[in-house]
Amino acid sequence: MLSLATRALVATTAIQAAAACALLTVPSIAPVVASELDVPASTIGTYISLLYVGASTAALAGGGVVLRYGALRLSQACLLGCAAGLLLTLAAGRGGSAIGLATIALGAIVLGIGYGPITPASSHVLAQTTSRENMALVFSIKQTGVPAGTALAGLLVPPLTVAFGWHSAIVVIAIGCLAIAWAAQPLRAPLDADRDRGARLSPAALVSGLAVVARSPALRTMALVSFVYAGMQMSVSGFIVAYLHTEIGLGLVAAGTALTVANVAGVIARISWGSFSDRTGAPRATLALIGFLMAGASVAAACFTSSWPMIALLTVAAALGATAIGWNGVYLSEVARLAPVGEAGKATGGCLFFTYVGVVVLPFLFGWLQRNSGSYAACFVATAIVCGAVATLLAWSGRRSPGRRE
Repeated sequence: MLSLATRALVATTAIQAAAACALLTVPSIAPVVASELDVPASTIGTYISLLYVGASTAALAGGGVVLRYGALRLSQACLLGCAAGLLLTLAAGRGGSAIGLATIALGAIVLGIGYGPITPASSHVLAQTTSRENMALVFSIKQTGVPAGTALAGLLVPPLTVAFGWHSAIVVIAIGCLAIAWAAQPLRAPLDADRDRGARLSPAALVSGLAVVARSPALRTMALVSFVYAGMQMSVSGFIVAYLHTEIGLGLVAAGTALTVANVAGVIARISWGSFSDRTGAPRATLALIGFLMAGASVAAACFTSSWPMIALLTVAAALGATAIGWNGVYLSEVARLAPVGEAGKATGGCLFFTYVGVVVLPFLFGWLQRNSGSYAACFVATAIVCGAVATLLAWSGRRSPGRRE
């Protein structure tokens, strides 16, 4: 019989993967959906923005809801929300009527609302069931659910669309979300034993995560770190193919290979960084190291030319993935450590609000700089400067105060 801690890790990882798969379902078949709706494929950018508007708002409120209803129950409800958001997409008819497009927009927001609280809820669960010595590794393993779910969307949704049509593909993913929510039911009683049925859901309680972050200088630093690191993560994922294809001259398949290498490196690095952090007992120093290496990899990316051999390009892509995609588990474990006792979900929700804002803002600035400078290299130099500055702040604040409850 598996221990409760192991079952909690399996359940939270599966829930995280299902939600990430749902989030990327429509983007993974964007050209097909856009063609049927008679809108430009670039409209998917608006869809993604709406996803994160919902996610950032819901993540902020998620920590307060955990106390009233329980972290696992909230996670199950989030998967129901993800399924509902996907199914709303099916209401759009051919030709992209105004009502149909509005329904898809609503579905994106609902899906984002379902996705947002899952990380705060899982942080609450794992903070209660994980020993402090293994916290960074366990959180890192759970966070592999995000790239795993993203990969699952890429592996399942396009083939299902080709075989049965995009409506059927969306239904299959929605059913998968519902199935995982149902499979988690046996863990509700043990994992939600700390819920407070008398907790009030006032507007102040719903945004209490921001208050928790505001009261702690260390958590404020963590919020800034996630704003920059998450923005860098989305910038790498969103622009590296375009950079290598349009500016360096690689074929589209080769450029896509670089993105795959970056994501695979990110999955491996999430676990490796978590293990390293636990062994050293210095999660903030680990995050600072990741930031400095991220800055170095960004400078290397800015130096790309068409004369670089493919192996060198892929090596830098792997370094970008290992840092810009690999930091999350260590970060979330440190937020949980810094949070007041019993408020890991609130602190995570408050910090994640800034994470999602960074996902929206920094890629926008990256694209703006590229359009105005005409150079992706200039963008990577700029991100290197920002990452280096934040890593320096993190290293300095870590030496100045341990900032961690024991």
